[in-house]
This record gives sequence, structure tokens and C-alpha cells, in this order.
Amino acid sequence: MGRIKQLPVNLINQIAAGEVIERPSSVVKELVENSIDANATKIEISVSNECRNIRIADNGSGIHPDDIQLAFSKHATSKLTDENSLFNIETLGFRGEALASIISIARVSCTTRTKDFDYGTKVESENSVVNASQTGCAQGTIMEVKDLFFNQPARLKFLKNAKTEFAYIQELVNSLALANPKIAFILKNEGNQILTTSQNSDLLTRITEIYSSGIINELKEVKKTDILSGFAIEGYVSIPSYTRSSKKSIYTFVNSRTVKCPVILKAIDIAYKNMLPNGRYPFVVINLNISPDEVDVNAHPTKREVRYKNPNRVFNFVQSAVSSALLNIQTDFENTQKPLQTIEKPANVVSFNSKSFIKEEVEKDTTPIFPVKIERKIEDKPKNEDEVTQKKMEITFDSTPRLKQINVIGQYNNTYILVENDDNLEIIDQHIAQERYIYEKLKSEKEIASQLLIISDVIDIEPVEAEILENSREHLKIFGYQIEKISDTQVIFKKIPQVLSQAKPKDILAELLKNLKASPENDLDTIEERILITTSCKASVKAGEKLTMWQMEDIVKKLRTTKNPYTCPHGRPISHYIPLKEVASYFDRCVKDNK
Repeated sequence: MGRIKQLPVNLINQIAAGEVIERPSSVVKELVENSIDANATKIEISVSNECRNIRIADNGSGIHPDDIQLAFSKHATSKLTDENSLFNIETLGFRGEALASIISIARVSCTTRTKDFDYGTKVESENSVVNASQTGCAQGTIMEVKDLFFNQPARLKFLKNAKTEFAYIQELVNSLALANPKIAFILKNEGNQILTTSQNSDLLTRITEIYSSGIINELKEVKKTDILSGFAIEGYVSIPSYTRSSKKSIYTFVNSRTVKCPVILKAIDIAYKNMLPNGRYPFVVINLNISPDEVDVNAHPTKREVRYKNPNRVFNFVQSAVSSALLNIQTDFENTQKPLQTIEKPANVVSFNSKSFIKEEVEKDTTPIFPVKIERKIEDKPKNEDEVTQKKMEITFDSTPRLKQINVIGQYNNTYILVENDDNLEIIDQHIAQERYIYEKLKSEKEIASQLLIISDVIDIEPVEAEILENSREHLKIFGYQIEKISDTQVIFKKIPQVLSQAKPKDILAELLKNLKASPENDLDTIEERILITTSCKASVKAGEKLTMWQMEDIVKKLRTTKNPYTCPHGRPISHYIPLKEVASYFDRCVKDNK
């Protein structure tokens, strides 16, 4: 063991750079965040030389000439004043590590000017040695990083190919642009302009600039404020029928800082529970505004992780906000006057902590609908008592919104219900639509009615399946099932839910076992959810079953009353729309052309 000695400054900076600068996108992140903190309204990012040359230009406040040398030294920052400031951070950067780390692993030049000076300052640095001189330039800062990792061949070897590294940069810039819609961003790669956004735009406009205008129809707004906690959230989430193949389109921000927060991600996951197919994810852009002293952003060198004083409250607030946005609160009315809408918070909000998720009951937050008075004259003498009741009901206040008449025009392939709307043809999967209605109906009932079976088939099972059923006995009972073991490998049904009176016990058990096997051990919520999904699936009309017009209208009518008319509990889409314009275009016909 040798003697202890002080490491050289450049080596210290290179060690620190290993934590702060992982790849070219890390350089972009640190420098663009500096531009945002400098109140820039326009930021241009240019990348070249296989992402090893990076240029960031902004029109921000610039760096004072007397501070320029200090800015490139370690732990030098204008964003913290004392130790108390660390717990009340309102800027993206605050550690003062980025510039010192970057100049230790790349050749860097910086040209900057503040509004108070007629001249600017130019800095050139290599291997942590900084040289400054006066120069002419516009207000703002231009940072040029060249030959990234030129003195660290081992780090350079671990970089991906240029296409992959730029994909990381593009993903980062998209995120920063979404978090800051008031700032104009320009992204270039090898001279080609990849992204251009406008200045002072709103979030929805910014989303269309990055993606496409067509996405607007797939989004629902999230907007909620809690005066008591001081929390506020705003953004957009996609309807369940619009999904992505990865989680890359889930953008979460805390005080406009891009974060990877398990609390928020879990809240989103719970809000979309049983709405999305396996392997599919929603499009989400939400920003949580929270008092800086309620959140610790000093949890990780990359500042991507945060900690909260009260994670349970954050979880419930985000989950409730997203769930409310996804509720089906837009109902078509026969009358042209639009009453106030009833908005209900989810019945169960899940509380987050480091070990488990525990249900907490929350009161419903409702805004009453103004009753619509339906006045009719009773001209004909009622023929019977039922008609008397009906006549009386017609002249009372009716607080239930009336749906537009459902225009079912037929059934396709004995599986899909065709519904004609004003400007499109709606194709509804009959099984999935009824499954969604039954699922929500059963879930809302405190006690599910069951039916006693006088005769039941003896069903063969495996010993491990017998154990699963025994462990799930109480949960099955809640949902109307009673299964009796007659041997280690045989069972019979004593009771089943009434809605399954037409289903075969063997098929019911097979589906129950399939779902129970897939449930995490001791996860009560998931076990009960699987039982509920099985029941609603088996109780629904099957694909290939011919329906009468009345049956089809009944399915569609009930679907319109559900909170989530987009997907079944398994996450499959319920309906598909074909616009009238698309049909007319195929036949070279204008929409208003009746010839």
C-alpha cells in the first residue's frame, strides 16, 4: 500500500464526470438545463461527429465576465446560497459539477455576454485548464463541446453507435421541450434539422409539434388543484384505446423537471388498471407542481430521481387526477341544453409506501346535475296500472341524462355490432362491450348474487390447482362462488354467480384457475380482480353468436353508461370508428353528395 496523496484536479473532475456524464445525451441535458435556468426563450442544439461534438446556443442571461473562470471550477454555482437552499431548490441545476466535469473529458469553448456589457467573454478549455479573453457576441451563451471522451478511450469504447446515441439525445430534447412549452427548441443532427418548436406555445400545441396534430383526438386533459396540500397537476393522457409499444411516451415532470418517479408511474399504472392490453402503454405528459420544500431533488447525481415528504399524498393526488380524466363523463343528450356533469373520484385510491399499497376509502366529489324537467300531457286514458306509473314518471323531474337514440344497423360476422352515427360508422365487438359493462356492474355491487347448483359436474384438477382454490376460497365466496373439494383431484361447484347461469362449470373453473395462477402470491387486490374479470368474461355474449336487434341495442346502450367505454378489463379495444369521409372518399363521393 502506497502513501496517501492528493489527486490532481483534472483526475478528480474525471472521476466526478463518471457520475454526471454517462454519454453525449448527459452533456446535452446539463447544458440545456443551464440555458433554461438562464431564462432563455430560444435554445438550439446541434450534434455532429457521431454525437461527440455538441453545440448549445441560447439567448439567456449569460455569464458575468468576472464569474467566468469560477463557473468552470468544481462546485461553483449561482443557484445555491447556503445549506438551507438545498431543501428549497427551484432551478434545474444546483450542484455546480457539470461544467467542471465536461471540461475534464472534452475540448470546450464558451462564448457568453450579459445585457450589462458591450463585450462578451470567450473561454477555451482542455484537460480542465481554462483560458478566457474578450470577444464580440450577442447576449446569451454558446457552449461548444468537441471530441467528447477524447482522453478516456475506455469510456469512448462503451458508447453505442451514432444512431442510438442520437436517439437518446432526441428523446431527452423532446422531454425538455414538453416540460417547457414557452421555450423554442431547435435540434439538428449533422446539419439536418430534426425538431423545431414555436415559442410561447401551450402544452397541447407543443405535443402536436413533436408528434402530430392527429394525436389531439386521442388525449384527455388532466387538470387538478388541491388547495390544502398545495399540489397542482396538469397535462394530457391518452384514452385507453390509444397505446404505445413502450414506456418512452410517458413523460412525467415535477416542477417542470424531468423525473423517473416510481410514485407517479405507479399512480398512472393504477389509473389505467384493466384498460390496456399486455405490453401496451399509454401516452402521458403530466407536470406535478409541488412546493420545493415538499420534494428532495438531491437524491441522485443525474437529478432524475426525487423523494417526497409525503409520498402517499402525492400518489393519491396523481392517481385521482388521471383517473378522473379517464372517466366517461361526456354523455350525449337529446336536448340541446347541456347540464352540469357529474364527476366522481375513484371509489378506492391506493396509498403508496415503500412496502405495500393499501386501499383507502375516499369520499365522492360530486357536482349535482341540474334536473331536466320533462313536461308531457296525458291525453289518453291509461290501459293498466303499469301505464299509470309510466305516465306519472313522464311528468316528474328526471335527473338521468337521456342518451341519443342508438342507431344499430346490423351485425357483422355474428361478432361485431354496426352502429351508424352522424359522421362515422362505429364497429363494436359484442363480447368485449358486454364484458366491460358486466365488469363495472359487478365491481360496483357490494354483494354479488349467487345461484345454488342442485347438480354439478365433477371436475378433475391437479393437486396444485386444488391448493390454489383452497387459498382463494374466501375471495371466491365474495364474488358468488362456492367450490367443494370431493377429493385431492376432484371438485364440484355448489354455487356460481347468477350472471353465469348459462355457462359451463368446467369452462368457468378453467378460466378461474388460469387467472389465479397468474396472480402474484398474497396480492389480494390482484386475486379478487382476476376473479372479477373471469366472471365478467364468462357471463358475456360470445363472438360468433347471432343476436337480435334488441339484444344489440341493449349491449350498446349499456356500454354508453360505463366509465371506461374504450377497452375491456383485459385491455382490448371495444370499438373502432370509420369516418364517413373515408368511406365517401373511397367511392369518389363528397360527404354531402347524395347522387
